[in-house]
Amino acid sequence: MIDNWPLLTIITFLPLAGVIFLLMIRGDDEIVANNARSVTLWITGFNFIVSLSLLLGFDSNVAGYQFEEFAEWLPNTGINYHMGVDGISMPFVLLSTFLTPLAVLASWRAISHRVREYMIAFLVLETMMIGMFVSLDMLMFYLFFEAVLIPMFLIIGIWGGARRVYAAFKFFLFTLLGSVLMLVCMLAMYVQTGTTDIPMLTAHSFGTGMQFWLFLGFFASFAVKVPMWPVHTWLPDAHVEAPTAGSMILAGVLLKMGGYGFLRFSLPMFPHASELFAPVIFALSVIAVIYTSLVALAQSDMKKMIAYSSVAHMGFVTIGIFTFTEQGIAGAMFQMISHGLVSAALFFCVGVVYDRLHTREIDAYGGVAKVMPRYAVFFMFMMLASVGLPGTSGFVGEMLVLVGAWKASTWVAFFTATGLVLGATYMLWLYRRVMFGKVTKAEVQSMEPMQLRELGIFVPISILVLVFGIYPAFLLDVMAVSIQIIIDELSVSGVALVASN
Repeated sequence: MIDNWPLLTIITFLPLAGVIFLLMIRGDDEIVANNARSVTLWITGFNFIVSLSLLLGFDSNVAGYQFEEFAEWLPNTGINYHMGVDGISMPFVLLSTFLTPLAVLASWRAISHRVREYMIAFLVLETMMIGMFVSLDMLMFYLFFEAVLIPMFLIIGIWGGARRVYAAFKFFLFTLLGSVLMLVCMLAMYVQTGTTDIPMLTAHSFGTGMQFWLFLGFFASFAVKVPMWPVHTWLPDAHVEAPTAGSMILAGVLLKMGGYGFLRFSLPMFPHASELFAPVIFALSVIAVIYTSLVALAQSDMKKMIAYSSVAHMGFVTIGIFTFTEQGIAGAMFQMISHGLVSAALFFCVGVVYDRLHTREIDAYGGVAKVMPRYAVFFMFMMLASVGLPGTSGFVGEMLVLVGAWKASTWVAFFTATGLVLGATYMLWLYRRVMFGKVTKAEVQSMEPMQLRELGIFVPISILVLVFGIYPAFLLDVMAVSIQIIIDELSVSGVALVASN
C-alpha cells in the first residue's frame, strides 16, 4: 500500500498546504496568532507521523534508491522531477520532520509578533529542507538547496536579536556566494552528460582534470554550509541573533547540508579529486576542531559558545567523510544525526533560561540547578552527550570517526582526539558556572520551573540520544548498504585502497 502513494511528494509539500490554511485564518491578532501556532504544530506533527512510513517501508538490505518518483519535468532536456531516498538521505528526512514540530513548540511563547508570518516561514523551510534531501535531479537539488536560505534569512532578519539584519545578510551572502560556483559546475556537468539525473551522473566517469575543478566548485558551497574553517564566521553571528527555534533548525538540519553534499556528490562523482584534496580537508578540519574549541572557551555568551562547538563537531564530520573508510563515513553520518539532536537541544537549553531572564551572559546565572532541578538534569544529559559520554549518541559517532581517521592517518586521529578533551573542558566549564554555586541574583531565584511544553521538547530528543547511544545498530543498519556502495565506488577508482593503507 505504501508503494502506491507518492510519499516523498506528500512529505515534501504537505507543509505548503499548511501555508494555505494559515493564510485563510481571520480574526484579531491574538486569534490569528493562537490559530497559526496550533495549525503549524498539527501540520508539522502529522508530517512527522507520515514520514515514519518511510522507516517502516524501508528495506535496509536493498542497494540503491527506494520510494522513487519520476515524472518528465522539462521535456527534451534531461531535466526531470525525480525523488527517492537511500540510507544516506532518509535519516536526514526524518531528522527534519522530527525537529520541525519541536521548533514550533519552542517558539510558542518566544514569538509574539507577526506569528502567522513566522509560522509560514517555518513551513516553507521544512518543505525546502526535505525537498533537498529527497531530490534525485541535480537541478531540483539546487533549487531546494538555495531556497532554504530565504525562510531562514527572514527568520533571523525579522525575529532575531539586536544585530539581526547584519547576521541575516552575512548568513545569506556567505552561503549564496559559494552556491553560485556550484551552479557553474552543475552547468558544466549538464553540458557534458546531457542530464541532471543524480544516479546517472554518479555512474558517469568525469575526467581527472574536470573532477579537479568540479570538486572545487562544489566544495566552495558545501564548505560554507558545514561550515569549515575559515568560512565559518557567519555561523556564530547567525546563531546568536536567531530566535531559539531558528538556531535549533540551523544547527540541527541546515549544517548537515554540506556533509550530505559531500556524500551525495563529491565522493561518488569526483573520487580522484576527493583523494587529491583529502589532506587539505584534514588540515582545515583539524584546525576547526582545535581552534574553535579554544575560541569557545573564551566566550561569555552561552549561545555563541555552543555555536563554536558546532563548528568543532562538524570538523569531526568532514574528517570522517574523507577518510574513505567504512568506519569513518558511518561515523560522520552518525555524528551528523547525533549533533542534529544534541545541538538542537542545547540551543533550546539556552532558550529556556533566556525566555526567563532575557540574557545569554554566563555571568548572569549561577545556582540554576537549585531553582530548576529538572532543567539541570536535561542540560547535564545533553552536555554529556555533546562531549561524547559512552551510552549517548555522541560517543558512537566520534569513536567511529577516530577509528576511520586512525586508518587514514595516525596524526589526524591524534589531533582530532584533542577535540574530545577541549569539548569536555568548555562544556563542563559552562555547566559549572550556570548550574552550580550559590544563588546570588534575585532574578535567578525567581525563575519559574520548567513547563510541560518544555518537557515535551526535551524528552523525545533525550530518548533518541539514549537509544542511539545504547543501540547504535538501529541507525547504522539503515545506512550500511548505502555507505558500502560509496566505498565500493571509491575502491573501483583506487581511492579507498590508498586511503586505507
